[in-house]
Amino acid sequence: MTATPKWYLPVTILALAWNLIGCFAYLKDVMLTPEDVARMDAATRALYEARPAWSVAATAIAVWAGAAGSLGLILRRRWAMPLLLASLAGVIVQDVSLFLLGAATAQIPSAAFILQGLVLLIAIGLVLLARRASASGWLA
Repeated sequence: MTATPKWYLPVTILALAWNLIGCFAYLKDVMLTPEDVARMDAATRALYEARPAWSVAATAIAVWAGAAGSLGLILRRRWAMPLLLASLAGVIVQDVSLFLLGAATAQIPSAAFILQGLVLLIAIGLVLLARRASASGWLA
């Protein structure tokens, strides 16, 4: 295993923090009670209720595999790559559901498109980082 550049550890720690925020958001989402859902405005409730179960599962894969893969990058382990690929696949499936298949897509605020675009870009960036780390001998 070769030495990593100075930027590597801070970037991978930020990646883990980013993915842990996603894990927290996922848990908050799936732990909503019927009362919580009832308190949502009509548009938000429609979006929430229109999500298919496979989309929620894709979100789970995206955030949990992303967090584990980021931890793998910190620990400099090769198993980070398949986990980050799974995370990227989860993000893509989630995006397909959110933007292409949902009946309530027209009600999605533009900020959600921006955030999901950022999520996708970061997921791609982490896969590219894992690929570079593997090719550079930074992972064992």
